[in-house]
Amino acid sequence: MDTTRQLRVILFSFGFKYGTPVGINQLWDVRFLPNPYWVSELRPRNGTDSEVAEYVLASQAGLAFWQHLQPLLLFLVKENMAADKKTLRIGIGCTGGRHRSVAVTEKIAALLSQQSVQLTVFHQDIARD
Repeated sequence: MDTTRQLRVILFSFGFKYGTPVGINQLWDVRFLPNPYWVSELRPRNGTDSEVAEYVLASQAGLAFWQHLQPLLLFLVKENMAADKKTLRIGIGCTGGRHRSVAVTEKIAALLSQQSVQLTVFHQDIARD
């Protein structure tokens, strides 16, 4: 595929308590998912940790959310490519930007890495308290 015509997907996690991002096409609030912050052994970790990600994504809400989100993501990529869009910016937020939003962003990145897109992933607030 010609990379000059390839859709660039920018995924990032963030914490709502630090402000809502601007300049995005899609924003998903994942504060409804179970919060590892309230589990003492998970609190110091972040969403890139497999135990934190499993706590969030293997929950009943996490599984149902992914069941709905996966086809939506693939649809958005397909339609943005068909519309000849250059960039799709997706922000995923939770309270602090350390656990839930990071886990969901990583799961989305794993899915989109299998698509014909230029993928950029960053975790805006992962190091904050």
